Amino acid sequence: MWGVARAIADWWDSFELWLTQLAFPLQVVLAILVIVPLCWFVSAGLDRLVDLVADARRR
Repeated sequence: MWGVARAIADWWDSFELWLTQLAFPLQVVLAILVIVPLCWFVSAGLDRLVDLVADARRR
């Protein structure tokens, strides 16, 4: 178990190091390419969940 957690932590550390060494404009573009779709999917999922709960309460 700890071996897997350590491997994930090592991978994340290397990813952070790679990301922080990029030029700032590239960091911004990469963040936008990841964060915008992620936020869209989270908001769509929450919207669906709220609709399901609201429909269940109306019955």
